[in-house]
Amino acid sequence: MSNQRYRPRDTLPLSPEDGGGRFPGFNVMGQEKHWDEATRAAIHARLHGQPAVRFFTQLEEATAKCLLDRLMGQRAEPGDETVDLARMVDTRLAENQTDGWHYDTMPRDSEAWRASLAAINEDAHDRHGRDFAECDEDEQCDLLEAVRTWGDDRWHDLPPAQVWSLWTRYAATAFYSHPAVWNEIGFGGPAYPRGYKELGIDKREPYEVPDARPDDDPLRRPGPAREGRNSARHATGQAGRAPSSSRGSGDDQADEKGADRS
Repeated sequence: MSNQRYRPRDTLPLSPEDGGGRFPGFNVMGQEKHWDEATRAAIHARLHGQPAVRFFTQLEEATAKCLLDRLMGQRAEPGDETVDLARMVDTRLAENQTDGWHYDTMPRDSEAWRASLAAINEDAHDRHGRDFAECDEDEQCDLLEAVRTWGDDRWHDLPPAQVWSLWTRYAATAFYSHPAVWNEIGFGGPAYPRGYKELGIDKREPYEVPDARPDDDPLRRPGPAREGRNSARHATGQAGRAPSSSRGSGDDQADEKGADRS
């Protein structure tokens, strides 16, 4: 996978085949003149590269990169560039920017990430004889699907549903905080300090554009994943949609029994 930095001017707008073209001409960075200095600096940091890896080891970073890309449906051919989710997660863990809680059946997030990445690598060696990052995309998806659908209450001495929750929460937070993804979904970006004036359903700010294909839902298109040929892709390749087995259930809420504030 490419180690180059994400350069929106080279990669946006996305082609219709890649899910782009829904908001033609929209670029959230055109609004940066309305942001304050701190907001502008934070967004540019996401666009122009994260700090050097500070938390993950080299093996952990390679594993996390592939794991997060599979969860969010990112694919990179030689020369392609993607949002560097692993670096964004690494920054959070290095700076202890957690969600403010963790399950009492799980270690703290930093320990849980190390343990779960080691565990998925162990599974990859057991099944394929190589590191998770060296497995092909189908093999990676199958390994992740095995965790998501694990039948016992422990996976490598960790609760699999809570591991899945950890991975998907961090993946979605990183993915949907990136300006390139905001362009893809038509999100207008930070409203501080200007704010919004057009409030309500189907209301748009002057700089926003309508969805060019409002009736075209990529998640409902026929395809191998949605036809059930490859359940792993179905489980891990839908950006922003966490499987019902691990999200939205009573045991996945921070204020339920089983969650510790950290």
